[in-house]
Amino acid sequence: MLAGLRQDVRAALDRDPAARSALEIIICYPGVHAVWGHRLSHWLWHHRARLPGRAVAELTRVLTGVEIHPAATLAPGVFIDHATGVVIGETAEVGADVTIYQGVTLGGTSLDEGKRHPTVGDRVIIGSGAKILGPITIGDDSRIGANAVVVKPVPPGSVVVGVPGQVIARSHPRPATALPATDDTLLPDLVGTSLQSLLTRVGRLEALADGHGTSPAIRPPDGGVWHGEDFSI
Repeated sequence: MLAGLRQDVRAALDRDPAARSALEIIICYPGVHAVWGHRLSHWLWHHRARLPGRAVAELTRVLTGVEIHPAATLAPGVFIDHATGVVIGETAEVGADVTIYQGVTLGGTSLDEGKRHPTVGDRVIIGSGAKILGPITIGDDSRIGANAVVVKPVPPGSVVVGVPGQVIARSHPRPATALPATDDTLLPDLVGTSLQSLLTRVGRLEALADGHGTSPAIRPPDGGVWHGEDFSI
């Protein structure tokens, strides 16, 4: 158990640049406290003390803002950063060295008993506000973008963005030993890119049709900024 606690502290030190020392993490990190509270409630749940296990889970939720059902399974090295509004359901399984940011939900989509929550592979990064719903599997080394809603299985080594979540295959597989990539500005905008390409083609067609290209139309963005008087703002 002590080895597991040390691994939880090490995970926070490795993945949070704001962390200054192990003592700071032990005293001040509610995400680490939430994981520790869950480990206790999970032990009670599987040792015929389910009511005390639920009580410990509820106390942990009140103190940390993280709700984890005692029956959920968390592997070593799980790190919950900022630890506000995270919900992990009863049959959820979270792999080793997973990073979870604030507002994440690992939820169910039915009222049936049995497996109804996600299974998250090892070294997955789940961005803030993301929702992973249903008994689906998120493959190892995948990354779920902020506010994505994932309702379908995700292959290993993928990136998921959007609502509903769209799976993007990585052009260069991420090594298992690489540090977590947390810069959401690098995530692709599939809808925006497709729309810009479409508007560019429409603009060219209009230019050919009127000979000058002066007819009013919504033009593609220039340098990331949308121009024109076609917007009622």
